[in-house]
Amino acid sequence: MFKNTVSRRRFLGSSAAAAATFHLVPRHVLGQGQTPPSEKLNLAFIGAGGRAGANLDGLGNQNVIALCDVHTSHAVNAFKKFPDARQYVDFRKMLDELDKSIDAVVVSTPDHTHAVAAIAAMKRKKHVYCEKPLAHSIGEVRAMIKAARDNKVITQMGNQGHSFDAIRVFCEWIWDGAIGNVHTIHVGCSAPNSAMDRLAAAKEPQPIPEGLDWDLWLGPAQFRPYNSAYLPGKWRSWSAFGCGTIGDWVCHVADPVFWAFDLGAPTSVQATAENYDPKLHGETFPRRSIVKFQFPAKGKRGPITMHFHSGFSSLPRPEGIEPERKIVDTGGIVIGDKGGIMYGSHGANGVRIFPESKMKEYKRPEPTLPRVRNHYADFMDAVKNNRPAGSDFSYGGPLTELALLGIIGMKFPGQELKWNSATQQFTNVKEANAFVNPPLRTGWTL
Repeated sequence: MFKNTVSRRRFLGSSAAAAATFHLVPRHVLGQGQTPPSEKLNLAFIGAGGRAGANLDGLGNQNVIALCDVHTSHAVNAFKKFPDARQYVDFRKMLDELDKSIDAVVVSTPDHTHAVAAIAAMKRKKHVYCEKPLAHSIGEVRAMIKAARDNKVITQMGNQGHSFDAIRVFCEWIWDGAIGNVHTIHVGCSAPNSAMDRLAAAKEPQPIPEGLDWDLWLGPAQFRPYNSAYLPGKWRSWSAFGCGTIGDWVCHVADPVFWAFDLGAPTSVQATAENYDPKLHGETFPRRSIVKFQFPAKGKRGPITMHFHSGFSSLPRPEGIEPERKIVDTGGIVIGDKGGIMYGSHGANGVRIFPESKMKEYKRPEPTLPRVRNHYADFMDAVKNNRPAGSDFSYGGPLTELALLGIIGMKFPGQELKWNSATQQFTNVKEANAFVNPPLRTGWTL
């Protein structure tokens, strides 16, 4: 169909490492089976419970020198697993005290604190691995991209499927013209991530649990009393802290098409939601919603319409697929004029052409994109060899912005919002611009 030359060049270049930024001790000096200390990165973790557990598993073979969490009782397992790591509650104190000892920082906190933590690290010239979605507002995303560029640090967003083989297979098939000219995309997730049934209960102040620094947990979010409706693990359903289903999943399910079609920024966004009034329910997200994005023609491809579905039992059944074939509830469906492709939740796993007859007759192209071991290894290798990681902030940032645009769209249900990415402005609904870069709580800055 076309070749995404920018993306391909970037990833092909990644396979040829540039001059290393570390003075490494050759393996043969210590013996074949050992990893010399100088080949390991000194890592500090901001967030040590919850999602941080997986990141500690993936990066724990490096030197974990510090663990920071505002909810110490929630981080007990990490503290036990890495007893030699220094423990902190405030990441700012950790960065001040250990500045010269840290090579890279891993941010595994709720969405609303990603930007303040990551930028604080990058200003100290620390490389950063940050969970998805990259930030909580478009203004924060742009600030993170700028901080990474200005400080010349290596970054990676934690959408681990970007390092799967399957996403590369999907790109290669699309670029080979496997389903012709693509015009429509459906992506989404069945999880609702809504707290509409907890809105009233959340307004009742409750005692702060032992081991939780509630003020630090709030960070840049505007103050509100503690309530167990927010955490642990429930914050994603609240717009002050999380980004709902679209924020949780767009960086997974839209990643394959974002890469393959070089989508970039949409020119408009329009949201519809079920039984949702943003004036009454704006502190949370709808149980079911559909966000429509319009992307202009680019290069050799035509315009593309993408729909993100939240809270539905499956994506809509496309024409041409077998009646007995199960439709994914979390993943993507890509429709071209010569067939379609359906894939699963992360990194286009289970990628397959439909109808099945076209899959069986399709002659698959030879691989052209380099494969990587995994997302964590890609980040560590990128740091050690001073080259971009696969989902660095210049890629993960614009991908995250799709979710953030969708969230703004939900605040104006049914209205098509025209978006100018260069100026970061909605051109037809001026009221929407107040949500592009909302202010942080006094005392917090990017």
